[in-house]
Amino acid sequence: MPIAPKEVEAPAGDTVLFRSSPARTFVTVFAVLMLSFLVVSPIVGRLAPDTDPWWVTTIQAVIVGAAVAALYSLSARAALSTWVRISAVGLELAAQGSDPVLLAWADIAAVTVRRDGLRTVLEVTPVDLDTVHPVQDSGTGWPALTETSRGPAFTADLTQIWPSPRALRRELTRRLHPYPRPAAVVRPPQPW
Repeated sequence: MPIAPKEVEAPAGDTVLFRSSPARTFVTVFAVLMLSFLVVSPIVGRLAPDTDPWWVTTIQAVIVGAAVAALYSLSARAALSTWVRISAVGLELAAQGSDPVLLAWADIAAVTVRRDGLRTVLEVTPVDLDTVHPVQDSGTGWPALTETSRGPAFTADLTQIWPSPRALRRELTRRLHPYPRPAAVVRPPQPW
């Protein structure tokens, strides 16, 4: 059984939690299916003019869309919880039902949020795997590792994360680059 973030004491008081949300997944899949219906139904209406009235077809689309979205949201892959907690201390990560790990900001070599097909993936590359701290040992193991050009990196599927992966990226940028860059110096033209 994966560990929920509320079962793990936060390392600092300024934590921001990002966690998987089956409800968000349901809404997203349902919206995509309804958009597909809106695009395809006029084409089908032109090709087969003797079809059911529009309201019958709409009811069928809503029922099928809701059923497919519910099945996808509750599927085995979607049921695995992923959470990322960011604080002044560092980044905590529990991906797809793994034990959570804590990486201090100084122990992180690189963090990447990228698209992989339809998925959004987080890659956290530690400076050294010996600097990774298990938060709580339940015997499940660390998040999945992948080999990158910088070395082994923890990976997590952020497709269902809430708030969005974009908000996670902004929070990571804020924590990894805490000081604003100096403004460019503009010099007046020389009158020579």
